[in-house]
Amino acid sequence: MKASLLFLLACTAVVAVGARTDTPEEPKALVQKVQELAQKATAMAKDAFSRVRESEAAQQARQWLSDNAELAKQRLVWLKEQLAELWKKTPAA
Repeated sequence: MKASLLFLLACTAVVAVGARTDTPEEPKALVQKVQELAQKATAMAKDAFSRVRESEAAQQARQWLSDNAELAKQRLVWLKEQLAELWKKTPAA
């Protein structure tokens, strides 16, 4: 998806440049404008993909936490029991 969207944007920019350079109306300025628009579109697409990746990572982290919450509770109970046993064995000062 990422590659196809960027490829589509690049093709659109190339077609626009090709169509406009046939006209004698300031082709260099037009080419510059199309390049700027293509760069902006590419930056926006990269930003969107970055957000998708970030949300996927957050979703995976939430899933991992929910999957391991019970194990964490069990380990905390075990640790509490171990500390209680240790506390009983320690002589009072």
